[in-house]
Amino acid sequence: MLDSYIAPYDATVIERLKAQGAVILGKTNMDEFAMGSTTETSYFGPTSNPWDLDRVPGGSSGGSAVAVSTSMSQIALGSDTGGSIRAPASFTGSFGLKPSYGTVSRYGLIAYANSLEQIGPLARNTEDLATLYSAIAGEDERDATSIAFNESSPSKVELARLRVGVIREIYEASAKEVKSVFDRALDLLMSQGTAVEEVSLEHAEYALPAYYIIAMSEASSNLARYDGLRYGFKEYQEGRWTEVYSMNRAKGFGTEVKRRILMGSFILSAGYYEQYYIKALKIRSLIRKDLDQLFKRLDALITPTMPILPPKKGEVIEDPIRMYAMDLNTVIANLAGVPAISVPAGLYGGLPVGIQMMGKYLSDYFLIGISMSLEEILHNAEMSPPLAS
Repeated sequence: MLDSYIAPYDATVIERLKAQGAVILGKTNMDEFAMGSTTETSYFGPTSNPWDLDRVPGGSSGGSAVAVSTSMSQIALGSDTGGSIRAPASFTGSFGLKPSYGTVSRYGLIAYANSLEQIGPLARNTEDLATLYSAIAGEDERDATSIAFNESSPSKVELARLRVGVIREIYEASAKEVKSVFDRALDLLMSQGTAVEEVSLEHAEYALPAYYIIAMSEASSNLARYDGLRYGFKEYQEGRWTEVYSMNRAKGFGTEVKRRILMGSFILSAGYYEQYYIKALKIRSLIRKDLDQLFKRLDALITPTMPILPPKKGEVIEDPIRMYAMDLNTVIANLAGVPAISVPAGLYGGLPVGIQMMGKYLSDYFLIGISMSLEEILHNAEMSPPLAS
């Protein structure tokens, strides 16, 4: 749909990076309109996981994670609507942060689901991650959802004073291969004096359907602007507006994008709006309350970043339900707007596994501090994966 389109202006995050002397190397591959969990829905074809070229790198920001993990770039940007920074970070052995909602301007970001998505950093280590986040964060008058917050320099968090909770519902739904790496990392944390307890997120089972109902609804509204007339793909010009609109969108959008637009339009239609969309918003509020209660006594929540190891190409793309289920561990942070970070925890069968930590709203630098400490002890224990070759 935007194959030949060249944007007339830079996004705020790019402006800020350029102003600080950053060099923009180029575009990275991603799922079309950020809709996908494997980078296989890209118009340009799939990206390969550098740890196993027959496997996917995660998505939607798979290209950025691969560029970082293979040392093509020190740092990269991604967008995270339901885990699209953390998923590829986990699958490629990289560090990825989904910031608190509003701390990074979305001005210039192509909208998928406005109330969920956030631009964030990917890097090869926590220090670089913090540097990139500090460069792009901050209020922007052109983005009404952006906020002013007290910036600070991240420093290592003393793990002996840390209190973390393992979300039972997410842990139990993860594959045994992922659990084995996660358990080793958790044992290492406890050996440092970290207080770890198992907790329950009461409405966790409703997070995934609520997320997709909200995301698809917002996508159907946002993508209505691509009409094949004003900009982007416009092969068909003759005929009634409805015909031209339909033909251009039918050819301009990929299968997964059309699926989500159709689902979103159905959800928002008369008779189903209250049955699905309003209920999903109520679940979102309940999940926020659940997290607020847990954060009253815990510093962070910790889970495997992804419930499975990186799947092989073609393994989940043909089964949308299975692909959507890959987001089980990550969508909670987007629904609540809280920050979440993925840290590489080790390898299983030569494939990276990540640990995810979620914190209370605006605790981004605190999570980065935990990541600094965790990265150090994992490295000293020779558990952190090396860079992909």
